[in-house]
Amino acid sequence: MFKAARDEAAVDPDAGEEETMTAAPRGEASSLFAAPKTAAEHRADGSIVLRSPEPLRQSARCVGDWLEHFARQTPDTIFLAERDGADAPWATMTYAVALRWVRAAASWILAQGLSAEHPVVILSDNSIDHALLALAAQHVGVPSAAISPAYSLMSKDFDKLKSMIALLEPGAIYVSGTRPFAAALAAIKPLHSAQIISGNAGDADALAFRTIAATPETPDVTRAFAALTPDTIAKFLFTSGSTGTPKAVINTQRMLTSSQQAKAQTWTFLDQRRGDLVILDWLPWSHTFGANHNFNLVLRNGGSLYIDGGKPAPGLFATSLANLKSVMPTVYFNVPRGFDMLIAALRGDEELRRRFFSEVKFAFYAGAALPQNLWDALEELSVATVGRALPMVSAWGSTETSPLATDCHFLAERSGNIGVPIPGTELKLVASGDKLEVRVRGPNVTPGYWKAPELTKQAFDDEGFYLIGDAVKLADSARPERGLFFDGRVAEDFKLNSGTWVSVGTLRVAGIAALAPLAQDIVVSGHGGDEVRFLVFPNIAACRAHAGLPETAAVSDVLAHDKVRSAIAQGLAKLKQQGANSSGHATRALLLAEPPSVDGGEITDKGYINQRAVLTRRAEAVKRLNDDASGEWVGV
Repeated sequence: MFKAARDEAAVDPDAGEEETMTAAPRGEASSLFAAPKTAAEHRADGSIVLRSPEPLRQSARCVGDWLEHFARQTPDTIFLAERDGADAPWATMTYAVALRWVRAAASWILAQGLSAEHPVVILSDNSIDHALLALAAQHVGVPSAAISPAYSLMSKDFDKLKSMIALLEPGAIYVSGTRPFAAALAAIKPLHSAQIISGNAGDADALAFRTIAATPETPDVTRAFAALTPDTIAKFLFTSGSTGTPKAVINTQRMLTSSQQAKAQTWTFLDQRRGDLVILDWLPWSHTFGANHNFNLVLRNGGSLYIDGGKPAPGLFATSLANLKSVMPTVYFNVPRGFDMLIAALRGDEELRRRFFSEVKFAFYAGAALPQNLWDALEELSVATVGRALPMVSAWGSTETSPLATDCHFLAERSGNIGVPIPGTELKLVASGDKLEVRVRGPNVTPGYWKAPELTKQAFDDEGFYLIGDAVKLADSARPERGLFFDGRVAEDFKLNSGTWVSVGTLRVAGIAALAPLAQDIVVSGHGGDEVRFLVFPNIAACRAHAGLPETAAVSDVLAHDKVRSAIAQGLAKLKQQGANSSGHATRALLLAEPPSVDGGEITDKGYINQRAVLTRRAEAVKRLNDDASGEWVGV
């Protein structure tokens, strides 16, 4: 999910008349963002509807209009850039060249008779070829569908990939090279009759993308582009599977363009200083954050996107750091794991630290909740380096909201504020137990799931609000413009035997902070019991360093080390002091040697953990955690 953390504020249950509140943003935010405004309607049934009083202005007809515009207005501006390694030069592509390649590839796509019933599927990571092929399909009304490479390269049974291919029935499938994807391609071969396209011109068993991009443009491209409407399907994006089996979410052109128009109305610097946007980004285009938010942000505003071949993972973050030293972005995007690794790098590199805090306008976090200790660390480093705090902002939404539903375009006082409804979007807050379930309605919301009418029907209430499954709290019930805090997923929370509700999302964030830097992520357990307990995915590198062990030390030895276990125990004790009641802390923690499984649906390539899948798949670990006689778990 494209979401963040939450706070402890309560909601005023008193009904009231609709009113609009406005607060001026603090400091530098006034030159970057619009002042947050929210209208609150308190209904007789106890629900609250929040909306922006700012109307959504006219958005583009389709994504291709942006490409056409900048190819004419700023033809020589770098649109996309990539490189093969940390020491390699950047290969760049301008807007004018990109449009020429897109139109050529679109001619090939039309000649093959591709359509929504037989779309273009892309199995590979982000790349210039990936971007151009997707844009080419969308340019002539053929949806593209980027599928996470993890389902092809990390899976052992390819079951999820098979189900996706069977659902989409693609007419063309792109891979960066057939050799790395050989096993996946073999597994899905009986399920389709698609043309295999390769980014590697030397692959004899596939059609080279460069050949497709050299197709002579035909008049059919212009006619097909002119026929696009806001309701044309632009792409299919699969849900992460964090709440069940991945579903193909229909993304229309209206969803994508209205989302970016709302972003421009909240991030006002985009229109005021058009072209002053450089992004260095690794976030995958198989997910809504990387694709619909970041990629489209660059395209809508004529910016430059440098594709980061690294990611926040052991052995890969060094590439991200090398790229960051080469290209300093205007806005820095990452998920919490990435910020964790960045902070360690900034502390050890004075020149990088000076450049980062001097040149980056602000940092944006999403994908999962940002632990407060990371927020504090970034703020402290920024103040010590340049004498001011780096603005930190966030947003919230999902694949089904393309993704923006709320935007925190103001300087929040602490981590977790997901902001206010964007122009054109309404939120309905409905009581659910002791929480407020949030629902979304607007032009940015999907019309449904591909070939799944029953799932689509179940996803909306009788007023057409999308049932996103999250809970929120108002930062200030009297001043809704101060934003909302994410309050976990409704389905994840549970009761202890005492009848006390455990807010899984809140406790997970607090637990990661208390066990920092040894915990990479946490799964909260204890349903039907007397106490909360943690399954911990450890940060092995941090644990090795804490124990003073070499990099060759076995994982089992690292996790069994007295210094590691003692630090975990101290972290649990710290958390208990912060949350004295039984639902606010964990009494035990079990360190998991096996990382989260892609096949098991435990994790997405953004690092979001599926609580339910972990607890189901690791029932044996939960049993050991609850075994009083076991010596594996660490207690307070």
